[in-house]
Amino acid sequence: MFEMGCAGFTCSRHALCVLNILYVMVSLLMIGIAAWGKWFGLVSSFQVVGGIIVIGVFLFFVALAGLIGAMKHHQVLLFFYMLILFTVFIVQFSVSSACLAINKEQQDRLLEVGWNNSHATQRDVEKSLNCCGFRQVDVNGTCEAVCFPHHSCSPCAEKIQKYAGQVLRFVGGIGLFFSFTEILGVWLTYQYRNQKDPRANPSAFL
Repeated sequence: MFEMGCAGFTCSRHALCVLNILYVMVSLLMIGIAAWGKWFGLVSSFQVVGGIIVIGVFLFFVALAGLIGAMKHHQVLLFFYMLILFTVFIVQFSVSSACLAINKEQQDRLLEVGWNNSHATQRDVEKSLNCCGFRQVDVNGTCEAVCFPHHSCSPCAEKIQKYAGQVLRFVGGIGLFFSFTEILGVWLTYQYRNQKDPRANPSAFL
């Protein structure tokens, strides 16, 4: 139905523009949320904030290239946009499928590795979940949790595991949804590149 209803040059261009405007909005939202979290001290890990901002900036420039390519019917821009979008689709589809397929044992190992690799993340988790340590509380160490001075803290592993499965399913589901919008973008771009602009010179090579 969509293919039949959007086979014309103008319809393909408008659909591609709308899709890329959506990507621009998502990228700006990602950058804004990361900056907001860092500014208000909700996330102290520079690696986490920096990673989200880098992904947001990358998505913004890809979407901008797609938007300019769609508006100008620029063959080179559209080709590279299609290539990058297809690569992103493969990576995102694989990661999303892995998030949905991961079992509890693998999840626990990944959580522990992530915990041990970032002290900033440890502080964020301890503060937000009001817990100390991963598998055991070190009474001689330091902890950001409110419960620590009262010696009433429990290890963070139990609390993290309650949310980890839900977060992985949520991230996997959202990633899977966006991966299908990306393959839709690839299809639209391929179709649009091979259409002749009715306003252009009929003898021009497209």
